[in-house]
Parts: sequence; C-alpha cells; structure tokens
Amino acid sequence: MTQSNDLFDPAPITRFPVAGSDKTFPVRRVYCIGRNYAAHAIEMGHDPNKEPPFFFQKSPDNIIFGDFPYPTETNDVHYEIELIVALSQGGSNIPVETALDHVYGYGVGLDMTRRDLQGDAKKLGRPWEVGKSFDKSAPCTALVPASEIGHPSEGAIWLKVNGVVQQEGDLNQMIWKVPEMIAILSRYFELCPGDVIMTGTPAGVGPIQRGDVMEGHVAHVGDLTVKVV
Repeated sequence: MTQSNDLFDPAPITRFPVAGSDKTFPVRRVYCIGRNYAAHAIEMGHDPNKEPPFFFQKSPDNIIFGDFPYPTETNDVHYEIELIVALSQGGSNIPVETALDHVYGYGVGLDMTRRDLQGDAKKLGRPWEVGKSFDKSAPCTALVPASEIGHPSEGAIWLKVNGVVQQEGDLNQMIWKVPEMIAILSRYFELCPGDVIMTGTPAGVGPIQRGDVMEGHVAHVGDLTVKVV
C-alpha cells in the first residue's frame, strides 16, 4: 500500500521462487561478471590472461520466469547461459575462505544481450546498460538451496537452441570461482541478503530469433526452457 507521503505505489519486489517450497527469495541487486570463461573471452576478442575480473549490473526487475519477449531497437540478441548465485548473508571484505557461507542457493539463468547495442557502447567507451540491462533480459529458474545440493564447482553447463547445442562447458572452467567473485565484489560493494550474482557464460554465444526455444542446463542445479516471443 502507498504510504501517506508516497506519490505513487512503489514498484513490486522481484522474488525468486524456491524449488520445493512456498518460500521466496526477494532480490536486492543483480551483479554480473564479464568474460569469466576463457574460451568466451577469446571469442569476444580478449585475452583472458591479461584481465582482472570486472562486473556490471542488471536491474532486479529484469528477472523473469517464463517466455522471453524479443526486445526493441535491436537486430542481434544473444543468449548467455549462466549459473546464478543467491546470497542470504552480506558483508564487506569477505574472505575467500568463508565466502560460501554467504550463499543461500543456486539457479540457472540467461544473460540476454542486445549485442549490437553493447558493441556500439564498447566502441564509444560508454556503459553497457542499454545492451545488458533491458526489460526482461534475465530469464531464470527457481532457486535450489545449497543445503540440498551443496556448492557446485564442476559439472556441465550448456545451452541448446531449437534442440541444437550451441554452448557447452564445465563449471570448473570459470576463471574466477564463486568464492573469489563474492570476495572481490565485497571489496567494492557492501553485499547484502538478496544479492544475486550471474557468474559468466561459456563459449558459443549467438543470436536468437522469435519462435526459437532455448534449453539450458547447469549440473546439480537444474534446467531452464525459454521460448522467444
């Protein structure tokens, strides 16, 4: 409800469903790490051995659970399958050794990207939001608690488009592992419960069209099926 001094109703909070539960996970922020698989860094024209980790953000309301509507102002929308990490504890300067204690659970997500707009932004030295943080750009699954599956550090991650494998890798190919991502992020931001991290994508990113069906998989976590509409 609107408080007496609010001009309008506040936007609803984005919430992940939790598999096998009636509980939900309210989202505070969405952090994304760029080029975290060496083969993907190379296919994007970068040397993974020369780069420190870097991050950008999506908005919490970019997260959806269902079909992906093809966005406006683009002719080149790419899929990027990712492991999602959801935090139930926060902090600053979190040690790598205890970083996993802050994780509530994991999910499967897509970092959908208007690649043409992202490319234009890169050339001009501008932020990536127009290419990355557009409406409904993060189709996701429900979360699976770490108390049930542990902390996946290896296993297959792949994406099919219309039944054909386009991306294929292993979680152990991440350059910066989940504990390291949490520790590094916490140096720059005070992390809080409700923060979500999208952990990067393996090689094989490419375009989708209306009517395509994307099927993603992350070992130990689950499967995601999304239609482009």
